[in-house]
Order: sequence, then structure tokens, then C-alpha cells
Amino acid sequence: MEQLIINIISREKRFALIKNGAVEKIYIEQPSQQSLVGNIYLGIVEKVIPGMNAAFVNFGEEVSGFLSRDKLPGHVLSEDENKANRSISSYLHQGEKLLVQVEKDAAGTKGARLTGIIEIPGEHLVYMPNGKYIAVSKKAETPEIRERWREFAKELITAGEGLIFRTESLTQAEEVIANELEQQRSEYQQMLTLSGGMKKPGIVYSRDYFYEQATAAISLMKEGSVIVDSLEYKKKLDPLNKEGITVSFYNGKENIFSFYKIEQEIERLLKRIVWLEKGAYMVIDHAEALTVFDVNTGKFSGKTNLRDTVIKTNMNAAVEAARQMRLRDLAGIILIDFIDMQESKDRDTVLNVIRKELLHDDRRTRIVGFTELGILQLTRKKTKQSLDETLTETCGTCSGSGKVLSSETMAYRLERELWEYKGTDHEAVLISATREVIDHFSGEAGIHKSRLENVLGMKIKFTTANAERPYYEIMKFGASAEQS
Repeated sequence: MEQLIINIISREKRFALIKNGAVEKIYIEQPSQQSLVGNIYLGIVEKVIPGMNAAFVNFGEEVSGFLSRDKLPGHVLSEDENKANRSISSYLHQGEKLLVQVEKDAAGTKGARLTGIIEIPGEHLVYMPNGKYIAVSKKAETPEIRERWREFAKELITAGEGLIFRTESLTQAEEVIANELEQQRSEYQQMLTLSGGMKKPGIVYSRDYFYEQATAAISLMKEGSVIVDSLEYKKKLDPLNKEGITVSFYNGKENIFSFYKIEQEIERLLKRIVWLEKGAYMVIDHAEALTVFDVNTGKFSGKTNLRDTVIKTNMNAAVEAARQMRLRDLAGIILIDFIDMQESKDRDTVLNVIRKELLHDDRRTRIVGFTELGILQLTRKKTKQSLDETLTETCGTCSGSGKVLSSETMAYRLERELWEYKGTDHEAVLISATREVIDHFSGEAGIHKSRLENVLGMKIKFTTANAERPYYEIMKFGASAEQS
């Protein structure tokens, strides 16, 4: 039995997937950390650099993006080999307008990486107006199935267009696929119309990552329920109702994540120590370039001998390490320091356990193998910030040796707590909070504070607290005059 719990009423959007009573996935999206990947913009070429075969494009963000020659649709479509090898200056000139899509977010002083080969995602297809490319999910059961869809695609697309068939498309009727393609074509024409009337660089299509992630999770559910705390968002998800899956509205006073005990799980995921069976445990440490898991037997002594204790502890640790990678969204280089195993077949046993568990991971992982010191090396693709990076910030008191919940995270916690008082008779609430928490909560010119006051039907008043870490406390509720 599966449950997808969606907390959407506040600015921090969250969902959690629960399988057989255990949390399997948590996704959190804060406004300030929202990725631009997938967004489509009208861009204006600022500078063409033939030596790099690239151009810098102003697409409306603070830092211009980087566009290489082989990311231009004109370069991809060219069948003339001599023309295809020409410099980027043969294709672009300064001041030229074009649609671009963000492939990789800006990092530090580097601008975003852009592409001119636009991709428009759908439920079953990815449509490329200028892609000239057909691909079918590798998860198709047989080569014959892939070939059948390729042939169908050739009947659908016009010269220059491209299609990618998602796994979900392989079980759909051809009519469903054809209708979705027409809808995507219509979306692209709307983008062209919008960009044609724009005088300055700017966004023409914003990708809704949260909706995509939530619907992807729903599509993989076989039997269960989707529970959402917004009636408006429930209506948006209603079309996804299918056999065995129901979408329902949660209207309880308690925050939906608290009601389903997910807040407790998030608290545990921010801690270094993860307890295993029978007193064994793992310590998870983050460094700049990698994450290290350190496995310890603790109080577990096994039933027979030391080898029995070691192999059982390591097998349990392998299962939990894979789960923690998913839940914490750890990425990059990951090292697991299992308890030392003398026998190579014991290492193989543990390796097979973690390999099996990683099959459930929707991120690409690569197991490198054990080092001479017995440390397992693997890598996991980074697509977004980890849970720790999303929810915490460097502690000013200890100058970076520890972490505390960020001002932004505390502001969203306060917002969710106040939502539980919607519909009460209170005229006002007095809150003590640090200045950064107040600023994040209120928004520019108090826009978010005013919006929440209107929804809750009460005035929100703050007093500034002096604290060494982000902090808030709800002092009291009462009549508006009592809070002044």
C-alpha cells in the first residue's frame, strides 16, 4: 500500500512517498532554490566567441548564459558536412534573438548553460520542435516494441521535429500519443507568438518541477492514495485518478506532514547518526567534495561469531545506506566504510545487496567497487540540492563546523504552524523571531505576510528577538489591541 502526501498550501512545497508505513522519498522545493533547468527564454546574443565556438546570451537573468555551437538547432539540422564544421559566427551574430532553454543552472560566477534545441516535456512524450531525433525508452520490453514506436513517430512528425517516448507512453493507445503531440505543438506555437511580441529578453515558459515530480511519483504507484492539503491542487491532480489510485483532500487543522509523522522523519534525516537493527549504527558526514558513511556494530554482537556479526551488520547497513541516499538526495562521490570483511565473498554479498537496493533509485548511480582499505566507492548523479543543503545553513556561532536550520526554513515552519489556526476566533497573533526569519516570512514590502493575514483572518505582529541562530516563538493569541 502506497501513500503520496502532498503539502502545497505554503510557499515551501513538499511531498513524501510512503510505502508499507515507511517513508521512501521526500521532495522539498523552496522558492529561492528553484531550478531554472527546463525553462525557456527569449534570448539576445551578447557576444559571439569563435575561438570557443560559443556565444554568451542575455536571457533575462543576472548572469548571461553560455551557448555552444553544437547546441544550435541550425547546426544540428545541417546535412552539409562542410557547413556543419563552420565556426559559430556562421550561425549567430551579436544582437540576434532566439529561443533558448536552460540545461544547467548557474554556479558561482559561471552563467547557466543553454541550448537552442528546445524540449517540451509531456506526460508521455518529450517534443523537440527542431530536434530531428527519435528515441524510445530503453525500458521497452523488446527491441520490436521500440521499433514499432519509432515507425509510428515517423508518421507523426514533420521534417526537423524530434520525439522522445517516455516509459509511460509504451502502454498508451496511439491516439493518446498523437493528441499529446498536438497539444505540445500548440504550446510551442504559443511560445513563438509570445516571444515575437517581446522587446527584451525574458521567460516564455516556466517548468513546474514540483508538479512533474509529483505526477512522476503518482505514475509509478500501483495501488494506494494521493492525499493533498489544497482543494485547488487536488482538482489539478484529479485527471491522474486511475485504477487502484485515489486522490483525496486533507482538511485537518494539523499540518498534513505532522499528521502523517513525516516531520519526525525529516528531523531524523538531518542528524548524523542513523540507527540500524540491534544497536548497530551509521554516521553520515558531509565534506565539500564527498559524503562518507561510517558503519559501526555498536551493541550488536551476533549469534555465533565475529564474522557473522560483521556480515549481518554490513548487509543491514547497505540497505539503509541506499535508502538514506534517496531520502537525503545525496549526490557526487559517496564512500561507505563498512566494517572490515576479510573474505572477498563477504564483500560480494554486501555489494549485491546494495546493487539490488539501488535499482529502486531514480537517480543514476555507478558503483566503482571496494578500495584496498575496504571502502566502497560509488557516485550518484546530482540533479538538485540535498535535503541538508535545502533546509540548513552554516552556523555563524561555530563558523561552519556545524549546521542549523536556515532562516528561510524556519519562516516556512512558522507559516505552516499558523495555517493550523485558520478559521479560529483570534484577531491577532504575537510572534517573537529573529530579523532574518521575519524578513523571509514577510517577503518584499510584506507581501507574503499580508497574503497570509487575509487567508487566516488575523493580524500577524512581530517582535524582534536576539538569538545566535534562526528562531521564532508564538507568544500569544488574542484581540488585536492586546498585541500592540
